[in-house]
Amino acid sequence: MNKQEIVDFMLTLPESELDYPFGADVMVFKVLGKMFALLSVNDGVVDINLKGAPADNEALTSMFTAIRPGYHMNKKHWVTVSVTEEIEDGMLKGLIDRSYELVVSKMKKADRERLAIQR
Repeated sequence: MNKQEIVDFMLTLPESELDYPFGADVMVFKVLGKMFALLSVNDGVVDINLKGAPADNEALTSMFTAIRPGYHMNKKHWVTVSVTEEIEDGMLKGLIDRSYELVVSKMKKADRERLAIQR
């Protein structure tokens, strides 16, 4: 996936919004004001910070060179995914969905139900 395809996919998630709190070079994706992804381009490579379960993050970082502990994030709960040939589109979409779902799971019940209706 290229940068625009990734952005388009993330914006299809219910109540997803794009923000630039860290400047024009860093795209922050939020759901109801809570961040679920951070996207930047470094040396021509798209990097995405995504939330994940600690055990899953540990496994991913040990299996893929393109996935490492979250840059400038809590290294236990976030990973940075460099979008390279090693990361298939389906896997990337799954990681984005999982990050979104983890953030939504911590919201108030009414917000979770509202988002579930939209999905």
